[in-house]
Amino acid sequence: MKVHAGPVRPARSGSAAGPDPYFPGQGNGGYDADHYAIDLSVDPADNYITGSTTMQARATQDLDSLTMDLKGLRVAEVKVDHELATIEREGDELRITPAHSLAQGQPFEVVVNYSGRPKPVPGPSFPAPTGWIHHDQGSFVVSQPNGASTWYPVNDHPSDKATYSFHLTVPKPFMGVANGNLTRMVDLGDHTTYHWEARDPMASYLSTVLIGEFEPVEQAGSVPIRHYFAPGLSDEVKAPHLRSPEMIDFFSQRLGDYPFERFGSAVVNVPFRGALETQTLPVYGSASTHRENPELVVAHELAHQWFGDSVSVEGWKDIWLNEGFATYASWLWLEHSQGQQAFTDTLRGAYEHIQRAPLGAPIADPGPAGILMPQVYLRGALCLHALRLEVGDQTFFDILKTHLADHRNGNAATADFEATASRVSGRDLSALFTPWLHDLDLPPFPQPASR
Repeated sequence: MKVHAGPVRPARSGSAAGPDPYFPGQGNGGYDADHYAIDLSVDPADNYITGSTTMQARATQDLDSLTMDLKGLRVAEVKVDHELATIEREGDELRITPAHSLAQGQPFEVVVNYSGRPKPVPGPSFPAPTGWIHHDQGSFVVSQPNGASTWYPVNDHPSDKATYSFHLTVPKPFMGVANGNLTRMVDLGDHTTYHWEARDPMASYLSTVLIGEFEPVEQAGSVPIRHYFAPGLSDEVKAPHLRSPEMIDFFSQRLGDYPFERFGSAVVNVPFRGALETQTLPVYGSASTHRENPELVVAHELAHQWFGDSVSVEGWKDIWLNEGFATYASWLWLEHSQGQQAFTDTLRGAYEHIQRAPLGAPIADPGPAGILMPQVYLRGALCLHALRLEVGDQTFFDILKTHLADHRNGNAATADFEATASRVSGRDLSALFTPWLHDLDLPPFPQPASR
């Protein structure tokens, strides 16, 4: 579809090819997003949304046109700095040509009005859907790695983090839930608009909304905690989430203060086993805690608030920095809550799993189909355990705290963590990192360093 508003000039274009070789169709060049204001009116019965997304951004080069990621939804019009722009759909890209060119360094605002029935897309590592997921009780969003653009126009790559606000208008008795703080509810008679503010920078795949009936449960803790449980969930499903205050205190002692304004779990009554660390409000299926040790699932997603959310990957090849770290953090909780034997048994079980089923690629570059495979999680966590044994607990946790502090609200690559570990420990640790992260062969099971 094309809508013309003014002459089309030879373009100095922001690249529609994203910054990441794993998913070159995601993300866009030429600008940095600073803030997204997402206004959605949702008809849950028909799974129909009417939306307006405002992106405030800054040009990183001279631009005659720019692109945003958007999958499937119909665009009515686009304005750049309050003037109609020319738009063209190029697959999953929305190309926008402003009425006036943008100079490098210039702040600008894009408003996109759109509507339609959002649909999820397949995940790259497994057949589960990603993006906007509709079910018989409402909708929810889990977008890792390529689903944010199923429900709003966005620069869909974790390297371009932004703050967010959400205005969600839904019919009663449904609620509209999103990341950050609920700042206001506006009664519109048979509808309610929920206003949410996420004031800390956030990667696009970590943004979420949930539309449905929920039972809010508040808990006292070192940060405000409010969970959103779908009606009818058993106490068994809720129980591991209610240990969040203890877990936050435990991780804060070892990793530094919890990085955001609030926390909570959102649990939908849908029988899938997945969960995603959506920022400040991880989303869980009701079956996600039907596992041998459900607390580990909650601890894993909570730990992601430090590793993955506060400090996000520079590129998707660095995913072990998210998943290996969150996995090892959940094992630390296991060590704390259930003792050394449970911890050791879990380490052994993880090692045996990747012995039986190797990934076939180094975890520091697992390939697009490998980013969410269990070997990345488990081998990454075992690498961290090997590091802990090599440098000792005090230095190990100093390394983690330094890495998190140095990159808070930003991004990091594998090389950044390796450099931090060597700097904090005062040692060249390449002989440890190379076999665990960059080689195919599995190193021996980690043992205490001989001194």
